[in-house]
Amino acid sequence: MTRKNYPSDCTDDEWAFVARYLTLMTDQAPQRHHSLRDLFDALRWLARSGAQWRMLPGDFPPWPAVYQQFRRWTKAECFKHMVHDLRETVRTIEGKEAEPTAAIFDGRTLRSTPESGGRAGYDGYKKTKGSKVHLAVDTLGLLLGLVITPANEQERAQVGELSADVQEETDHHVEIAFVDQGYTGSEPAQAAKEQGIELQVVRLPGAKKGFVLLPRRWVVERSNAWMARARRLARDYERLPEVLGSLHFLVFGILMLARALPHV
Repeated sequence: MTRKNYPSDCTDDEWAFVARYLTLMTDQAPQRHHSLRDLFDALRWLARSGAQWRMLPGDFPPWPAVYQQFRRWTKAECFKHMVHDLRETVRTIEGKEAEPTAAIFDGRTLRSTPESGGRAGYDGYKKTKGSKVHLAVDTLGLLLGLVITPANEQERAQVGELSADVQEETDHHVEIAFVDQGYTGSEPAQAAKEQGIELQVVRLPGAKKGFVLLPRRWVVERSNAWMARARRLARDYERLPEVLGSLHFLVFGILMLARALPHV
């Protein structure tokens, strides 16, 4: 039976690009029961719809097969490698250097669910129990790295790990990171400095009240808005933090595919 075409399905051009990252089997491996493209399309549908694994439509491969392949791709960091190359492509198209010299850090709190509640924490500022995704993006809003913690963990405490992740991803090209006032203090500045990054706090103007569009800082807020289109990332539905992190890279990969391929 021919599977239906969903709006979330990848195009032929998109599949031609991503197939090289998702083909993990050797020529000597046994024959597959399900095509990699159908498995990848199932993941795209799940990320966009926010449905449970067991609610995948019947014309996709069985959900255990999709989940098992997703975990294999996660372990091999396939989506992370794909995002790295797509980011370089998009930056080149936009007239930027392939590797950024500046980044923006921010924390995004996701409300917990019964699946993720066991590792959740309470964010007193947001008054939300859940997980916190500590993001680093470049000046175009493209994902560089992330760290997942319980929501009660402070942003400033993750600067060292996030900075190390960013420098590994960019081959130590990042020189400065723009952050909000939640990163104020000598400890986060020192943690970033040890990785060769200067932490620059973008402060609210003293005379302003209400919402203020902050220089540089708005970029990461736009990235958060992009991710909000993927309903699977509206809350923390995952039992494992590495699954949640991998889904972020998957979603960014999907977004950047649509942005890059018309120019390739």
